[in-house]
Amino acid sequence: MFAIDIQDQILDKLNTLIVVLNKSGSIEYVSKSAQQLLGYNPQDLLGNAWWEIIRFSKPEGEEVKHKILKAFDHQSITTQTFEHKLKTSAGGTKWVRWNVSYLNEEQLIGIGYDITDAKQSEKRLIESNKQLLEQNKDITDSIYYAQRIQQSILQTQKQLSEYFEKSFLLYKPKDIVSGDYYWFYEDEIYKYIAVVDCTGHGVPGAMMSMVANSMFKEVFINRKTTNPSEILKALDEELAKSINKNQDATFNDGMDVSLIRIDKQTHELAFAGAFRSILIANKLGISELKGSRYPIGFYSGIEKTFETQLMQLQKNDSIYLFTDGFIDQFGGEKNKKLNKTNFKDLLSTINEMNMDEQEAFLEYSFNNWKQDLDQTDDVLVVGIRV
Repeated sequence: MFAIDIQDQILDKLNTLIVVLNKSGSIEYVSKSAQQLLGYNPQDLLGNAWWEIIRFSKPEGEEVKHKILKAFDHQSITTQTFEHKLKTSAGGTKWVRWNVSYLNEEQLIGIGYDITDAKQSEKRLIESNKQLLEQNKDITDSIYYAQRIQQSILQTQKQLSEYFEKSFLLYKPKDIVSGDYYWFYEDEIYKYIAVVDCTGHGVPGAMMSMVANSMFKEVFINRKTTNPSEILKALDEELAKSINKNQDATFNDGMDVSLIRIDKQTHELAFAGAFRSILIANKLGISELKGSRYPIGFYSGIEKTFETQLMQLQKNDSIYLFTDGFIDQFGGEKNKKLNKTNFKDLLSTINEMNMDEQEAFLEYSFNNWKQDLDQTDDVLVVGIRV
């Protein structure tokens, strides 16, 4: 008796049940741990009571019983394992994992382990994952809506072609929305193109691009500023007013800008850059016009200078404005940045192609360099030919 008492104490501590049933499905033995685990006197669970009292429905008990009795038909199978829930005397639920073994020709033995805590944790995890999926869908839906708003303010390749017949626009956001922005404009004397790389990418960058759109409209349409360096200065002032309204805050938002102005009659190029350059391809090769070392924004309280550079364009000269997403893309055999030198080599290679072919070749080259790696940043390249 002493050994049996010790055994029952151990089963209680382990939250473990032992049940023996015969070929007819009648329960012949239930360990005393049933009292601790389920709240029932083991004697009250013998016979067919086991399949009725601790089940949430009679059909459920019969289904489990028939499933277990199949072990008599597969004597070579050492153990069958399954999980199901049992009803406690207080009406609660206990989940038990059973290992049922063939004991002899007349009996099976089942050893059950309480896995209620694990099941509850699993349920909480499933519910948590469901909530995360729902939240993720809501966020993604919002970002796609933001994409539609951003696309509504961005000009199209068709509009670019109206300004410059021979041109292309390569625009590849890293995420659904982009921090890269572009602006085309025309007045009676000049045509303008600006390419802008806003702080960040994704949603933060896209919000900055919305600010940029408002700034460009103010400077070009309302102020009617025409000199590229003065335009950059005005953009810097507008950004300071828009973003840095709290004078005690640190000004950490900004944008890099390359801006060109082309005289419709003389084809004179005027360029000014805020931390960005442009590339020009002609029969002599690839040349670069570098911008100021100051970006738009970022440094409040500093007197910035932007310079307008002039150059006479010739027929079939090509001008390329770009953000740093293309040249900063990691890839290749050594997983390094593509860099500006390789970008210039690409432009030299495609210089004789028409602009549609140039765009296709650049996109192919970008994807071929990137392979299966993630896109590093937003990509924007605008090309025009005189």
